[in-house]
Amino acid sequence: MANSVTITIDGKQISAAEGDKLLWVALENGIYIPHLCGIKEKEKPDASCRLCFVEVEGMANPVTSCTLPVTDGMVVKTRTERVDRLIATGFELLLTNHRLGCAKCAKNGSCQLQKIAKERGLKLRLTRLRSVLKEMQTDDSLGSVAFDPSRCVLCGQCVWADRKENKGNIGFIRRGISRKVSTFGEVPLAESGCTRCGKCVEVCPVGALVKNS
Repeated sequence: MANSVTITIDGKQISAAEGDKLLWVALENGIYIPHLCGIKEKEKPDASCRLCFVEVEGMANPVTSCTLPVTDGMVVKTRTERVDRLIATGFELLLTNHRLGCAKCAKNGSCQLQKIAKERGLKLRLTRLRSVLKEMQTDDSLGSVAFDPSRCVLCGQCVWADRKENKGNIGFIRRGISRKVSTFGEVPLAESGCTRCGKCVEVCPVGALVKNS
């Protein structure tokens, strides 16, 4: 059993198990840190969304809280000028490759991008950067589930959920700006072996994977 440690986040003293990742310790104690790709069960977090930055006393630069194990006496700040700037930049970078238009999205009102924008006072529109979004077709071949890749934020939640079910029907393909979630051979979902379990829909934080009404 892990030793208990005491850390301080935004002036609040918290007891936690030594080695637990800071992101989850904060969230479980009512302290919100923006995140999209964080998966608690994952031994080596990807830290790909670049939204969960914090500053830790004694560390020269902000760090991703999803990768940082807590240690006794750790002092953390979730809101500083540097942290806010990093998160605002990372958030807008996500929007450059995300189809906006919340009113027409099935996740309107329950989207994690909307939550982050509200919590951090960010705009759900591009202000400094330009869109690099390419035309992509929605895959509704399953009937019950639709996948809109133009709303995907590449968080990997659906890939993780699919593999936990021992399916492996979807995964990341390509690199850089061309990176995306797809099936093997880029066949429609209905031809991928998908069992329609709905786990991918449950974990998608945005409107990329939704149930058809």
